[in-house]
Amino acid sequence: MRIKFLLLSLLILGSANIKAQQKRQLTLDDAVNIALQNSDASKISDAKVTSAEGQLNVTKNLQYPDVDISGQYRYLTGADVKLKTLTSDSTSGGIAQPNVNSLLLGQANVSMPIFSGFKLKNTIKATENQFKAAQFNAKNEKEQIALQAIHDYLNLYKAKKTIELVQENLKSAQQRVTDFSNMEENGLLARNDLLKAKLQQSNIEISLEEAKKNERILNYTLAVTLKLPENTVIETIDTNFGNVSGLISSEITRNDLQALQFQEKAAKNKIKVAKSAYYPSLALIGGYIALDLNNLLTVSNAMNIGVGVSYNLSNLFKTKSDVKLAKSKVQEMEYTVSMISDKIKVQVENAKQEYELSQKKFEVYTQSEEQAIENYRIVKDKYNNGLSDTNDLLEADVQQLQAKINLAYAQANITQKYYELLTAKGVLTNQFNQK
Repeated sequence: MRIKFLLLSLLILGSANIKAQQKRQLTLDDAVNIALQNSDASKISDAKVTSAEGQLNVTKNLQYPDVDISGQYRYLTGADVKLKTLTSDSTSGGIAQPNVNSLLLGQANVSMPIFSGFKLKNTIKATENQFKAAQFNAKNEKEQIALQAIHDYLNLYKAKKTIELVQENLKSAQQRVTDFSNMEENGLLARNDLLKAKLQQSNIEISLEEAKKNERILNYTLAVTLKLPENTVIETIDTNFGNVSGLISSEITRNDLQALQFQEKAAKNKIKVAKSAYYPSLALIGGYIALDLNNLLTVSNAMNIGVGVSYNLSNLFKTKSDVKLAKSKVQEMEYTVSMISDKIKVQVENAKQEYELSQKKFEVYTQSEEQAIENYRIVKDKYNNGLSDTNDLLEADVQQLQAKINLAYAQANITQKYYELLTAKGVLTNQFNQK
């Protein structure tokens, strides 16, 4: 009975562990699309655009008239009411004073801006340009989100590939220790050589644990970024790594630069907004009043219409400073646009050189792997024939492992540098279809 209970407990624990760690295969495209759709950074970018659009709508609402409607009822106590239209004679003739004890008042007022030195028009234009800048800033931020997802995914792939290669190497090291142990027992090998083999096996085991630790951290980071369950085990797919050398457009369409250009336009609009203070404000005003003073007076249909004019004389002195400040901000934006334009050119050229270098490195590492494998085979043959010592054999084995890791990394780096070049040109997200 106790054995059955233990078996049942193990089965339940095993099922819980399988459920806790859910495996999910993701391509690089999947990772990028999920990041653009689910990540907090992407949602923040969308929220900024929504806020800018809301600000634009609020500004546009300033074009519409202000309409105020109000009503009042007031109870009057002991009101002493005298009608000025009555003569003293008629008052002394015995006309009774009315008992006025309440007041009803209703009114509506309308104010429609007509002219304010083109302040409203230019404020709306400035807000429209800020909205467009927010849209391009969001696109630029999503380019960075996509690139970060690519980096995280490729780093995870590299960690998994390292584990795979180190595990293969560990099997060889373990077999070598077994073979050396048998040879040492039979007096065919010095104990010192056996200890060297065991030391290398220990070093490989430590390297494997380090690689597994890195893989767990990178897996967790990517899962959290993509808003996947934290215990998701992401399985990377490398079918397209190194095969991304498509036609790259020479055109540069950086969203961050376009955002700055719209911010520059908005700054120029604000110069005109500042200058609007030189002009008076004109508004069309109208209203309606209905009044009932109990037992005394009734007023209805009292409509009025007119024009309101206002002008702050102090603006003649204050506005000059406001205009000067607005102009300095435009000049600052002009310098910023010029500086960023130069930086973008440098970034594109640097990314282009890095991409070309990654392709050359891949060619070199391909040859290096072949050479390392062949070198290990030759050294091992020499060792078996007594023409090489243990140090040479172990060193050749390490070189072979490092060459394989370098090649795997170089293959992934071609993909990484390719997408970095697309990011520098501002067209990275165009390569992915968001679902």
